[in-house]
Amino acid sequence: MPKIGNSDLDVYGLNLGGNVFGWTADEQQSFEVLDAYAAAGGNFVDTADSYMARVPGNSGGESETIIGSWLAKRGRRDDVIIATKVGNWAQRPGLSAKNIRAAAEDSLRRLRTDHIDLYYAHRDDKDTPLEETLGAFDELVRAGKVRYIGASNYSADRLAEALSISDKEGFARYVALQPHYNLVERAYEQDLAPLVEKEGLSTLPYFALAKGFLTGKYRSRETQSDSPRSEGAVAYLDHRGQRVLEVLDDIAAAHKSTPAAVSLAWLAAQPTVAAPIASARNLDQLADLIASVELHLTDPELATLTTAST
Repeated sequence: MPKIGNSDLDVYGLNLGGNVFGWTADEQQSFEVLDAYAAAGGNFVDTADSYMARVPGNSGGESETIIGSWLAKRGRRDDVIIATKVGNWAQRPGLSAKNIRAAAEDSLRRLRTDHIDLYYAHRDDKDTPLEETLGAFDELVRAGKVRYIGASNYSADRLAEALSISDKEGFARYVALQPHYNLVERAYEQDLAPLVEKEGLSTLPYFALAKGFLTGKYRSRETQSDSPRSEGAVAYLDHRGQRVLEVLDDIAAAHKSTPAAVSLAWLAAQPTVAAPIASARNLDQLADLIASVELHLTDPELATLTTAST
């Protein structure tokens, strides 16, 4: 299993996204997906306090609550690495020390646990000094309420500054970065990837399937779908996107696999990536994600995908 940075977190090759729990998957469906993921050997679930506050009828915290209920009912807390986030929810906004302390307690309660394995700053908060944010995270680590910390949606400059402050002050250090990165969104490779490699962090990319585009399900702008992500997916349907789909089809056929599994396997094979994050609202979707973990692409196949998406 891949290891996250210099932590002792050994994780499955697919980080199961919890953003759909309490959104497009109700509690029963979420439990089915979590059961199947764990049965396949999965041990790494990603969520956030803000999931999914923006859905009509929700207020936030729904995903954490469902995951907490599943952990308790299945007795799986010691088997599963839980990552959650703070700072991007209207009820608990920003990365002030006061907010981090309060949000952590809220997340612990919803998750029905006494510790969070990986706690992310959900997005950079330039209105709060990095020293304050990192000091608050360090307090949680020293108290045993958080094992490790990570950063999401940070620029290379701000991530470098945060790591430098942690080193200087003796604070807990970010061990992971969660950026927007996939086969058709590759800006991460320019500045962040070299920094992550140099500093010994690991990357857990979100939108690993480009909002569903890389599943191959959306092949025309007229595609009708019950997915709330379809509009975001068809945005990639330009000449480059079509070229990527063609290559994905060819490689998937050669492996008797699917475009989704091939896309995730490409991402997992990239330097610094520990495990892509992808979510499933039902068992059919999950099967493609799980298949990616055992799919090993050849160097020429990886190179062909990289070239097609450049």
